[in-house]
Amino acid sequence: MGAEPGGVIEQLDVLARAQARLLGLLDAVLAISRELELPEVLRQIVSTALELVGARYGALGVVNERRTGLSEFITVGITDQEQADLADIALPHGRGLLGHLIHHTEPLRVDDIAAHPLSVGFPPGHPPMRTLLGVAIGVRGDIYGNLYVSERLDGQPFDEQDESVLLALAGAAGVAIDHARLFAQVRSGAEQFQRLLLPILPDLRPFTAAAIYRPATAPAHLGGDWYDALLLPDHACAAVIGDVVGHDLRSAAAMAQTRHMLRALLYDRRTPPSEVLHQLDRTLHAITDDPLTTACLARIEPGGDPWLLHWSTAGHLPPLLITPGRQPVYLLAEPGVPLGVDAAQPRPDHKHPLPAGATVIFFTDGLVEHPHRSLDTGLRALSAAALAHAHLPVDDLCTILADNHPSDGHDDLAILALRTPPG
Repeated sequence: MGAEPGGVIEQLDVLARAQARLLGLLDAVLAISRELELPEVLRQIVSTALELVGARYGALGVVNERRTGLSEFITVGITDQEQADLADIALPHGRGLLGHLIHHTEPLRVDDIAAHPLSVGFPPGHPPMRTLLGVAIGVRGDIYGNLYVSERLDGQPFDEQDESVLLALAGAAGVAIDHARLFAQVRSGAEQFQRLLLPILPDLRPFTAAAIYRPATAPAHLGGDWYDALLLPDHACAAVIGDVVGHDLRSAAAMAQTRHMLRALLYDRRTPPSEVLHQLDRTLHAITDDPLTTACLARIEPGGDPWLLHWSTAGHLPPLLITPGRQPVYLLAEPGVPLGVDAAQPRPDHKHPLPAGATVIFFTDGLVEHPHRSLDTGLRALSAAALAHAHLPVDDLCTILADNHPSDGHDDLAILALRTPPG
């Protein structure tokens, strides 16, 4: 005899649900593997677990180094009010059911939390929970943490299929967490390498100066932004900011090479900035294959009262001048071509008086460029921020401008600020 129609339909329904859950698991693994920021990876793992097993609450506990408790506890599903009620409650200390999962790697499925012999109850303000399913997450052979879900939306206890799905997700989560941790280590090393290539500004008295560098938010991004400032034998103060095209080790190495060459030329040739840039361009063209570079080179020269700003640009954005009691102005002038385009092309020089207490801000395009706004919009925002905080010491001014930049963070940024002595 053939199978009952109702039984066949039920079996097909079970198969359909199993297929949908498998496809959901595959989609979840792909989504998690694409994310590189560890906090987002952890939260996405919990959210995915809730979707796959149809649960109301989820959490991921990161085990501390001594395996005595949890160092992090990421929750999904509780309301803002419940989150506020639990704000003063410490992380789990390794007791009760969560403590059992810390010390035992096998999955734990509980149909009635209150009746379980290991249950120690919930802290005040905790939402009521009856069922629990927890699995361990391993990374490179070590237990990284545990993934928990509670309260199926249909009111039923968790079953073997839920456990199998959560175990599969935990396996993928371990790989994703490992990738995110490795990415964080690589990025941290890259940022440290980048900062080591940039100088610590020397004593520039009678001027005050500050500089700041911020890496891009883009993954695995090494920038070519650079700056430098130094006092020259003729008592002028030289300042330069530049940007090597590219976002890799080659651009970072080219940045360091260009900066050191320029320092040597500045000491050897106290000629106008345009001539120094011209010689730098010729030298780079002759002995390197460095990529395209923009730069702005300036000298603050003693000229009685006021001082004199003498500068030349190689395809770079103009400096911003803040004069006490006046609106900030960009020193717009004819730019020269970037370094690496045509070593025979001359670049013009420009001059502008600098009164006592004036501040000149040099910056790279990562400070003001945004893909959805015009460059003029970014420049206006920078000018407004500089005006609002012009009274601050230059190091505080640089920090505020970097913290509140009008760009989208896709590129690294550098700021160099120099201030003439007060009257």
